[in-house]
Amino acid sequence: MIVVLDATATPPDVTDVVTIIESGGGRASTSSGGGRTLVVATDAAGHVSTDLRTLAAVRDVVAISSSHKLVSREHQPVRSTVRVGTVAIGPDTVTLVAGPCAVESPDQMLDCALIAKAAGATLLRGGAYKPRSSPYAFQGLGESGLKVLASVGQETRLPVVTEIVDPRDLDVVCAHADMLQVGARNMQNFELLKAIGRTGMPVLLKRGMSATVEEWLLAAEYVAMSGNLDIVLCERGIRTFERSTRNTLDISAVPVIQQLSHLPVIVDPSHSGGRRDLVLPLTRAAIAAGADGVIVDVHTDPEAALCDGGQALTREDMGELRRSISELARVGGRDLAA
Repeated sequence: MIVVLDATATPPDVTDVVTIIESGGGRASTSSGGGRTLVVATDAAGHVSTDLRTLAAVRDVVAISSSHKLVSREHQPVRSTVRVGTVAIGPDTVTLVAGPCAVESPDQMLDCALIAKAAGATLLRGGAYKPRSSPYAFQGLGESGLKVLASVGQETRLPVVTEIVDPRDLDVVCAHADMLQVGARNMQNFELLKAIGRTGMPVLLKRGMSATVEEWLLAAEYVAMSGNLDIVLCERGIRTFERSTRNTLDISAVPVIQQLSHLPVIVDPSHSGGRRDLVLPLTRAAIAAGADGVIVDVHTDPEAALCDGGQALTREDMGELRRSISELARVGGRDLAA
């Protein structure tokens, strides 16, 4: 069951809820986000629900059948909005996240950020730690890359999102980022997910390359159960038999997720198609399907990029992308997030 606490609930109120659950033989975990505090109770005796309802701070006690309880729409029918600084990602707008796949230098990062912002991006992406298929490929600049990313974010007034690969790097990444990204390769790195959840920072959780929707939602549940409900899901293409694209964009995942979960869901047309010429049509498909945003790669000189240059958009491409997003968003009664 999920115990929904009043917005004015205090830490002692939460302790009272946990005490009742544990006294009834159950286990309790607390999570917060979006101005809400929730306590999940598992294996508690039947009378616990009645006892919990006597507490003044308890707004509701909800029985949830779904395996992904906290991120399910069973207990929260209204879809969530996740805030990253002043940027809102949710059902009312379409959010553009853009930047280079990897931070290469201060000049490259700033130039890409200016292109992204001019195209309407409100979140800046850039990788400092790059898990690559080949051990010989560029692995990122590490902490020095984080410092560049943070500096450019401050200069352009864009909150930054970057990937976290190792729990041991959490402190340094959290010190420089506004949102933590979990890449496809780490979607089921459960210890990393739990550690990220405990930070309380907004999380961008990419779908694993061979993960089902249920597995993806359960990965989000790990973050939520560790204390953090500020999660944005990202469909980035899955591995299929098809080899004409880098991955196969599962566009159906957008409406499916929105039926099952209250979490925002965005799409990565860059990593799904893997080709610059596919980013724009895949973006159009994503927005038409109801995605809450897209995350795209940008580079000033894609041919010289140290990572994924073949899918990076140029300044001209970004202008066309903005026009397409704005037009399709208006058709759906939304606006490009500002």
